[in-house]
Amino acid sequence: MTYVYPPVSDKVPHMLHGADYNPEQWLRYPEVLEEDIRLMKLAKCNVMSIGIFSWAMLEPEEGVFTFEWMDQVLERFAANGIYALLATPSGARPAWMAQKYPEVLRTEKNRVRNLFGFRHNHCPTSPVYREKTKIINSKLAERYADHPAVIGWHISNEFGGDCHCELCQAEFRSFLQDKYGTLDELNHAWWTTFWSHTVTDWSQVESPAPHGETQVHAMNLDWRRFVTQRTVDFVKHETAPLKAVNPNLPVTTNFMEFFEGLDYWKFADVLDFLSWDSYPTWHDADEESNQAAKIAMMHDIVRSIKGGQPFLLMESTPSLTNWQDVSKLKRPGMHLLASLQAVAHGSDSVQYFQWRKSRGSSEKLHGAVVDHVGHEHTRVFQDVTDVGTALERMDKIVGTSVPAEAAIIFDWENRWAVNDSQGPRNIGVKYEQTVQKHHEALWKLGVSTDVINMDADFSKYKLLIAPMLYMVREGVGERMEQFVKNGGTLVVTYWSGIVNETDLCFLGGFPGPLRQVLGIWSEELEGLHDRDRNGLRLNGEGQLGLSGEYEISEICDLIHLEGAKSLGEYTSDFYAGRPALTVNTFGEGEAYYVAARVGASFQDDFYTALVQRAGVARALNVQLPSGTSAHLRTDGEHDFVFVQNYTPEAVVFPLDERVYFDLESGQQIGSQLQLPPYGVQVLERSRS
Repeated sequence: MTYVYPPVSDKVPHMLHGADYNPEQWLRYPEVLEEDIRLMKLAKCNVMSIGIFSWAMLEPEEGVFTFEWMDQVLERFAANGIYALLATPSGARPAWMAQKYPEVLRTEKNRVRNLFGFRHNHCPTSPVYREKTKIINSKLAERYADHPAVIGWHISNEFGGDCHCELCQAEFRSFLQDKYGTLDELNHAWWTTFWSHTVTDWSQVESPAPHGETQVHAMNLDWRRFVTQRTVDFVKHETAPLKAVNPNLPVTTNFMEFFEGLDYWKFADVLDFLSWDSYPTWHDADEESNQAAKIAMMHDIVRSIKGGQPFLLMESTPSLTNWQDVSKLKRPGMHLLASLQAVAHGSDSVQYFQWRKSRGSSEKLHGAVVDHVGHEHTRVFQDVTDVGTALERMDKIVGTSVPAEAAIIFDWENRWAVNDSQGPRNIGVKYEQTVQKHHEALWKLGVSTDVINMDADFSKYKLLIAPMLYMVREGVGERMEQFVKNGGTLVVTYWSGIVNETDLCFLGGFPGPLRQVLGIWSEELEGLHDRDRNGLRLNGEGQLGLSGEYEISEICDLIHLEGAKSLGEYTSDFYAGRPALTVNTFGEGEAYYVAARVGASFQDDFYTALVQRAGVARALNVQLPSGTSAHLRTDGEHDFVFVQNYTPEAVVFPLDERVYFDLESGQQIGSQLQLPPYGVQVLERSRS
């Protein structure tokens, strides 16, 4: 595997530390802009994302460009060792454009065009919007692509949403014609004979609408695929004039946490590096490790999309948000802990929204490095400075990789299909939560885990987990068979192998293409009421040797053995005694089937045994204290282990027999270390 990647920019071969910066809000306050530079240096910030929503200040009238204020900001940056990720401003268009060219505004699924306002309120197909975007991006590139302070392009901001205007409808029909070729193929793929929905002319195809069609599941899938395709195409459109001036200046756009609307895997080839915006709800429960594991999974997704290449944490809050249900302050230590968690999972930056609190409008009370008081004498500013100090000592970690031997499939198209399926649990099938729980079990063990889609290469892993793989695209079942045949360990759960990529059910028995490798046949699937419970009694059979009883809720799969061996049975109801956990030896490997939704205690015991049997490496070969985790990055010769405490109590953290040094001080660590509440420590060891 590749152990070391180049930094985002050779100009800054360091960890990046900074924030979203909005100087256009302060042009009437020149003393504020001067003070910002002093404070940035004091907080040990070396990068700012700038220009994200600046279109109205860059082009106040059509064809009238005012770049002088941006010139001054970038010149200040260059003179003070601060760099810029320069944004294209398409996330929010100026009012003059919406007034003169209303077609640039988005049409909602109810077929009503929006008024001017908010963000990403544009049509990605509109020729006018595309032309105006090309003009402003070309002007920015011509002026700044070779600026000494600029290290990359930040394309727009948090893409999302879809447009249902006639231009987009026409593009949707063209998309479908390219995919299916003929109406016969479309009708078969969409199974339109159901409810007499057969389409006899391409003009009859419409996007899903609340006052029209929403129940043709294959149509819903194709619409979501189309929305992703339109968005990716818009990113290509934005990027083209930038690359034409300086093809070596990298581009990114910022993803959002588990955002369902876009298949982020489709962006891999059009972005040079990935970034995302992280806003956990810390301190909303007594136990922080569940939240930490969830965010760790999103870090792992973003890292995995580009094959393990480090990403940037583009936004996080140094204190609180202004849009969550309850905006809690970060407890002492939590800001450093959360920031270094991102680094542990592959980020080469810690950046914030925002640098300075807005004086008015929607985000005036959102957390920021610089509060309305305007000076550095705040707890938050000190927390940010502490992160900057820690990052300064991590040059040797920049570009290093996360050596994952385990992978979990979290596939966007499968996600769309599962959530649309009208199956056993329409009050909550909980696909996202289910995948997160499998990932969390590995996170607790300190197992580096990639989170992949079903088209990824399985061969580089020892352990592959596919929770609720309802949709199995063509060829995936065969590649899973080959993975297991070659010695891999596969885990599949209930509600898998049900439909193909157009949401047509597999004929001949579930789990469809996975039936042979799993050695089981799924005859019936039952959804349980929230009040219902069953049980799993492990019988001690198989190489895992597990025994004991565990509670089952929500979903039970009634299966038959077709070569697999039962490792545990249901304890109650009319299917008591039938298999609920199985293993099938297939070639040199093993395939496990978890037939019911079993609680976290089972996941912990099951994966502890399975990781050991599969020979999957852990960051530390010790039992980690409850509420803690340990994850690592490596350059191939040295490992950097991030030991993390997500509890409000100090913990004694045991180390294994290898020799460890504290990264900050260089001092050797003994057989254990003390971590304060919400504490984090970075250790270095030889990889051998």
